Amino acid sequence: MTNAWDFEFTAIDGQPLPMTTFRAHPVLVVNVASKCGLTPQYDGLEKLYAEYRDKGFVVLGVPCNQFMGQEPGTEAEISEFCRTNFGIDFPMTGKVDVKGDGAHPFYKWAVEQVGEPAEPVWNFHKLLIDKDGKLVNVFGPRTDPLDPEIKAAVEEAL
Repeated sequence: MTNAWDFEFTAIDGQPLPMTTFRAHPVLVVNVASKCGLTPQYDGLEKLYAEYRDKGFVVLGVPCNQFMGQEPGTEAEISEFCRTNFGIDFPMTGKVDVKGDGAHPFYKWAVEQVGEPAEPVWNFHKLLIDKDGKLVNVFGPRTDPLDPEIKAAVEEAL
């Protein structure tokens, strides 16, 4: 696999979600959880998406239950939670593992690209993919989605 566009997820509604859907657009891929102390970051992710979506930017939420079981719901429950509590409009995948032997191939690829910093250590770990499908930046879970560093990286990727 040479870039992010070579991978496919399943969307939260069960439909195929090939990363080629986002070709030529920068994408912030974020593993998310509904019952985490960082869950309020959904608000910032939606605001970041709303601010830059008309320029082609995408946030992709990737629900994961690997960190203390903080995403226990079904895809339907996760989708409803996100819509109801945060008005989430950005695309989301079905639940996947993001680290370890069972990690989704996209996450294994990310680690191959930049090493350990790409492997999520907790919910709301952020990976920025540029328009060419290259992993260009990694932001830790505690980095707020509206942090100037993230916004500058998104603007550069646009």
